[in-house]
Amino acid sequence: MTNGIIVFTGIVILLWFGRSILIPLLVAIFLWYLINAIAAYFRKILPFSYCVKNCPTFWPGFFNILSILLSATSLCWLLYAFATQINPMFSEFVARIPEIQSKLISFSTYLFHQLGLTFDINMFPNLTDIVKTVGSSAANIATSFGMILIYILFLFVEQSTFHKKLNNLFESKSKTNKFKFIIDSFDKNMKKYLFVKTIIAAATGIGAYIWLRIIGLEFAGVWAFLVFIMNYIPTIGSIVACAMPILYALISGDSVNLPILTAGGLIALEILFGNILDPKFMGKTLNLSTLAILINLVFWGLLWGIAGMFFSVPILAAIFIITAQFDSTRWIAVLLSTDGQIPEKTED
Repeated sequence: MTNGIIVFTGIVILLWFGRSILIPLLVAIFLWYLINAIAAYFRKILPFSYCVKNCPTFWPGFFNILSILLSATSLCWLLYAFATQINPMFSEFVARIPEIQSKLISFSTYLFHQLGLTFDINMFPNLTDIVKTVGSSAANIATSFGMILIYILFLFVEQSTFHKKLNNLFESKSKTNKFKFIIDSFDKNMKKYLFVKTIIAAATGIGAYIWLRIIGLEFAGVWAFLVFIMNYIPTIGSIVACAMPILYALISGDSVNLPILTAGGLIALEILFGNILDPKFMGKTLNLSTLAILINLVFWGLLWGIAGMFFSVPILAAIFIITAQFDSTRWIAVLLSTDGQIPEKTED
């Protein structure tokens, strides 16, 4: 028990001090995986699927490279669309932060007065400092972008040898098969999770943008992008995605109509997409306990900030799949599961 605590503490310390290296590497692995996942869908489109099965050896390799290029181009186009359409709106929003801070203080003072309480301005968080902190985190990722691109490049160069390395990684064939099973299980679950989550998040974000534009709330693009990104963060993400535009509507609207319409529309979208459609399409893909997801979210959030919260579910899914394959750790997988049902263990 003592040794376990020491090892766990050592790992946490290593993750904390190594975050400047590990986070860019994790981002690179995520983007590399995402590009390959999208490329796999491109390969299912004719003539890719036909040529892979029926054409000479040269063509499957050619179409494989072409599908990866199409996938990478799609992601670059999305980044370009964000930079040209949403980023200017973010810049305008940041410029208005002092004004928003002043309105929030005035609103809080009025609310406390109505409740018969005294409002202390020192209790209120400084939005400028918060924006600077978030901006600093984004800047750190941006400055690491060159390193991320290098990681991605080498991952693509090396990926053709992964299968051969895997076969030679273990002397025992049973251990090799177990490791392959773990990789395949994670790959299968993550592809479905990312695909469904991205579709649901995009649909929620688009719906939020259309609704906020209809009711006339400022910075609709900013709030819609926030809704899209925050939907990747379990539970807390949806709350933050709704709370911030609702709060802004409260301090910027001339009547209660705007905040009520904002709250009604966003909450309805989150219920429809997050509580009804998401579970329906996701099913038991990951089979992870909600409590385990929440604790894991808080842990990685404290350790790596926003980046940790974003990657918390894939990391937990990997832990769940790995621990289910060993007798000594299957109890961990049982605790992490929704209903105690965990993947079958491959034969040793």
